[in-house]
Parts: sequence; C-alpha cells; structure tokens
Amino acid sequence: MSIPDDSALAALTQEAAAFAAALDELPASAWDTPTRCDPWTVRDVVGHVITVLARTSGMIAAPDPQRSDTTATDYYRADERFSPVANADRVRTARERAVAEPATLIREFTETCQAVTTLSSGQPADRTVLTRHGDAMLLSQFLSTRLFEVAIHGLDIADAIPRQPWLTAAVADHLQHLLFGPAWRSAVAAFGREPAVLLRKATGRAAVSDEESAHLDHLGIRRLALG
Repeated sequence: MSIPDDSALAALTQEAAAFAAALDELPASAWDTPTRCDPWTVRDVVGHVITVLARTSGMIAAPDPQRSDTTATDYYRADERFSPVANADRVRTARERAVAEPATLIREFTETCQAVTTLSSGQPADRTVLTRHGDAMLLSQFLSTRLFEVAIHGLDIADAIPRQPWLTAAVADHLQHLLFGPAWRSAVAAFGREPAVLLRKATGRAAVSDEESAHLDHLGIRRLALG
C-alpha cells in the first residue's frame, strides 16, 4: 500500500503528545483499573506501549537488512508471535516495567517517543530494520505498527477509565489508510462510523454484526491478527 513515508512519524509525534497529556490527567486510582487487555491494568498497558516503542531504537542501531519482506499489515499475522509463550512474555515485560510510579512511566514514555522520533527522522526513506520476529521492514512501515500500538492501546485506556478517547486526526487518517489502502476515504465514508468506533470494530474491541463484518470485507478491510 502507498502511505507517505513521513506520515507515520508525524502522526506518532502528535499521538504521543496526546497520549502523554491524557496520562498526566489520570487520577492515581485510575492506573490500577482493569482494561479489556486481560490481565493488564492501565499501568500494564502503558508499560507495554513503552516496551514496544523502545525496541525501535535498538533496531535502528542494528545492521540494516537491506531488503524488506514485510509490510505493516503483514506484521500483524497469526503465527508464533501470538503463541502462548510470546503472549506470556508480553505480559511479563509489560508488568515488569509498569511497577514504576505513574510520573516515572509518563516521563519514560515521553523520553522513549522523543528518542524514536530523533533517530527515525535522520534515516533515509529506504531504511530497513529487522524486527524481533525476523521481519525485514521499511522503517516507515515499522513505525506504522508503533503508531498502531500507541493509538489502539490509547483507546483501551480511555475506555477503561472511562473518558473520551484522544485519538488525533493524523493517527485516525493514517490507521484508516493502513486498514483500507489508498481508497480509504471512500471506504470509511461508506461504513459511516467515526474513526474511534471504526478502529474498535476493526480490532475486535467492539461488537461487529454479521452485516457489518460483511460490509467491512466488501470495502476491502485488511484483517489484522492481534492475539
């Protein structure tokens, strides 16, 4: 699919700022609220988001695999990356990071995003990276997956509190493009749901009727494996 090379990084910068601001507004009690990402609480979800973002810097520092073989949508495929062993590791690493105080987690999230932005902005458009799953990806495509993680887990946190989601226009456009391809605007208009609702339904975070599922398939949605 064709997504502008710099759009993920620009959207990540905006979404990260909104994410950090929303976390800063949370009362202390909210951090231990259960989320739909069982068994994670809000603080665990934040720990997970920091962890998946932090891997980017190490990938950029590592040797360039030269050729890409995986797109952002291919990355979310059903294989060993969502095995019981991998999921258990995901839970463990998130919880290990999440033991910190909320102020520390917010600062770590902000500093991690800044590091990713600084390192990524200095890379050529054709820079490739190797993921921990063995995927060779254009950095711009991998950044789309990091944006997806920040945005979708932002919805998880907002819904758990609950409060209005802070999904930015830039990230909404980027992720809808990711899900539907170049004709995403007409597909989204035809589905007739606001971005947060559409993204919840597309990622299994809201109920989808048989009619809605068939409509999404007709509109060309790219189904993602998320667990």
